[in-house]
Amino acid sequence: MVELLAPGAALALQTAPLTYPEIGATRGPLPAGYHHQHVSARVGTGRAAFEAAAETLLTWGMHEGAGLTARVSDRRVRTGTVAELRLGLGPLGLRIPVRVLEVVEDEQRRGFVYGTLPGHPERGEESFAVELAADGAVFFDLVAFSRGGRWFTVLGAPVARAGQYLVTERYLDAVRTAAQDAGPG
Repeated sequence: MVELLAPGAALALQTAPLTYPEIGATRGPLPAGYHHQHVSARVGTGRAAFEAAAETLLTWGMHEGAGLTARVSDRRVRTGTVAELRLGLGPLGLRIPVRVLEVVEDEQRRGFVYGTLPGHPERGEESFAVELAADGAVFFDLVAFSRGGRWFTVLGAPVARAGQYLVTERYLDAVRTAAQDAGPG
C-alpha cells in the first residue's frame, strides 16, 4: 500500500545527503567499483499497454507489485519525491530510503531515477523506464549501479545481489502485468 510520509519524515529524507558521489551516472557509462545491472524486456504491445505500464511505474505500483510497501512524499513520482520503501514486515523489514532525482514523461518514454539515502542497504542509483517503440512494442528498462551500504550487505554481498535480482524480476512482473492487463489498445 502507498501511504504519505509524515511531514517531518519527508523533510528529514529531503534534506539527507545521497550516499554516493556519482549522481546521474545511470544516464551514461556506469561507474567502476559498483555492481552493475541492466535489464530490458518487452512487456506488452500498444499505446494502452504503454500507458498502463507507465502509470504503474510512476505511482509506485511497480514497487507494490514487487511486495514492497511505500511511504512517499508524493503519490505520483516527481523530481524531489522521497520515499521510504520497505521489504518485509515489522522490525525485521528492510528500510529502503530513496530520493527521486529525475523524471521523464515523454510521449514514447516515461520513467524516473532515484538515488539511495542514509539507511538504505545499498549505495547507488537506479533508473526505471517504459518505452513505446515505433512498432508498438512496449519495453521495461532498468539500469542500476550499487554496492553495499550497510554492514550486512557488505559482508553478505552475494546474498544481497541475489535479493536484488529477485526484486528486479518482481518489478518486471508487476510492469508486465499492468501492460498485459491493459491490452494492446
